[in-house]
Amino acid sequence: MAQGLVVGTSGHIDHGKTSLVRALTGVDLDALPEEQERGITIALGFTPLDLDDGRRVAFVDVPGHERLVRTMVAGAAGVDAVLLCISAVDGTMPQTREHLAILDLLGVTQGAVVLTMADLVDDELLEMAAEDAEMLVEGTFLEGAPVVPFSSVTGRGKPELLEVIATFAQTDRSPTGPFRLPVDRAFVRPGFGTVVTGTAWSGRVSDGQTLRLLPSEASVRIRGVQVHGESVSEAIGGQRVALNLAGVEKQDVPRGTLVVGGDVAVSSMLDVRYTHLPGAPELDDGAQVRVLLGTSERIGRLHIAANNDHLVPGRTTAAQLRLDKPLACLPGDRFVIRRASPVTTLGGGVVVDPWAPRMRHKTRVAHGEAMNRLADGDAVVWLERAGEGGLSLAEWSLRAGDTLAPVLGERVLAPRVLGRLEGALLQALTAYHAELPLSLGAHRRELRRGRLAHVDEKIFDGLVDRLSDGHLIDVHGPLVRLASFHVEPTPEQVVIKDRVAASLAAAGFAGIAPKVLHETHSEPEVEALARLLEAEGVAVLVPQVGWVDASVLEGLRVSLREHFEGAEFLTPADFKAMTSLSRKTAIPLLEWLDRSKWTSRRGEGRVVGAQL
Repeated sequence: MAQGLVVGTSGHIDHGKTSLVRALTGVDLDALPEEQERGITIALGFTPLDLDDGRRVAFVDVPGHERLVRTMVAGAAGVDAVLLCISAVDGTMPQTREHLAILDLLGVTQGAVVLTMADLVDDELLEMAAEDAEMLVEGTFLEGAPVVPFSSVTGRGKPELLEVIATFAQTDRSPTGPFRLPVDRAFVRPGFGTVVTGTAWSGRVSDGQTLRLLPSEASVRIRGVQVHGESVSEAIGGQRVALNLAGVEKQDVPRGTLVVGGDVAVSSMLDVRYTHLPGAPELDDGAQVRVLLGTSERIGRLHIAANNDHLVPGRTTAAQLRLDKPLACLPGDRFVIRRASPVTTLGGGVVVDPWAPRMRHKTRVAHGEAMNRLADGDAVVWLERAGEGGLSLAEWSLRAGDTLAPVLGERVLAPRVLGRLEGALLQALTAYHAELPLSLGAHRRELRRGRLAHVDEKIFDGLVDRLSDGHLIDVHGPLVRLASFHVEPTPEQVVIKDRVAASLAAAGFAGIAPKVLHETHSEPEVEALARLLEAEGVAVLVPQVGWVDASVLEGLRVSLREHFEGAEFLTPADFKAMTSLSRKTAIPLLEWLDRSKWTSRRGEGRVVGAQL
């Protein structure tokens, strides 16, 4: 299929837009009975034209009537270029200026001015109309663009206009990312069912694929794709697309619906960069407005994200739109704002953050500064706004593409947020060591309290791993301590530790249970000193037995080896005879030997283990 180019026609009512397209393509876009009866374009019409260079142009003819500006915005969104039609008879009219301003706000960058009805005026009037048009477009994207006199009756200007159209470049719209098609028209085709049309903004769609309708979240299956009038198996961003939808009725897909494949924000709170048109009236902070984005329309309020209570004409500012209903959009989408009543165009701009938190009046300046950073490409702002919960990898990819950022527990965090968490964990460990200087470290569960209590477990584990990899902390099983920390008992505590070691040596295989240890040694730090002996390899804590002298256990290892040199099997009776222990103590010790792989249980007895 030939590469596509979407060209919109725009201008005041009865300035020859539909006649222009008919003269170029032979197709009358005033196809609806009401349009033919009233002689104006109500719905969006489109028809293809093949250029000599092999490209196919899809013309989108949009309404010029003032009351149908919403439809005009729907058609202009997504066009590659525009033909601004100005009647050589009437000249520039109010809707001509408004359409030009809207096209500028929507980011259209190329086009031409067409002086229609050129057969109805003489050369002098035609020259005056051309000068008037050139003055009109000064300072806009059409400044310096070709001005082509045209007549749909005589054919004047048709070859020149086709040459101009052939110079238009296709807008670089990404075939990657989520597929997005703002629906500008829906109808029922007999034998096929519901069909929707629009200009795809991004991504790709294939016949048979399942997509969603936003904001309703309804699921639909594609059972037919057309691009610029031809049936295809796949369509991509930048093409004029018609989709045959299975599973929905026409009324389920009103204009303003977004057909999507992938993740797209649906929000009633948008951070934006807004430009107030030079000729617009001053606007108060929080004023009610109409928001037109793609083919959608919402009522909302515009709140200024700066230390200002009024919007001055001609100024651009950071702002937040709070809408009456959720709107599906992504960063970079352009919008137009009109006054709620009387209906006039006020300005427009670009969406900066469709996932924005609600802006508070007292922090609106800081909110605006963060928004400006986002607009300048600083994606870290999204992570800062996500706080210590961070964003999922999919959420971060949707917002920032391949931009690198710290990842903890499959969550992406802002560097400054990560720094705060690292500081909080190090501070918690410092406080723990100060309170318990004889402890070998804090249990992970003890650290996830207080300041860190709300942190997701996976994020916390990732934080511990990160600090460990950075050699700031040491991790020993469940215990965590500062890498710079070392237990340093006082001389008095060393004396207590030696007494504890002597008690353990005297207890032999029977060991000393923690409770008995506290009864024997009344000092409060005795348990910490016992764990210090364990860290030094002097003692071992055997479950259900207690602390056992390590040298006693090493002697047991020797005895076990000697036993298995002469016997294949160790019975409980053999073990009690070897250790002089009661069954109550012998069985837990045998189970510890099994876990340590010194022995391996077989029936009621044991055989030699892998670690013996």
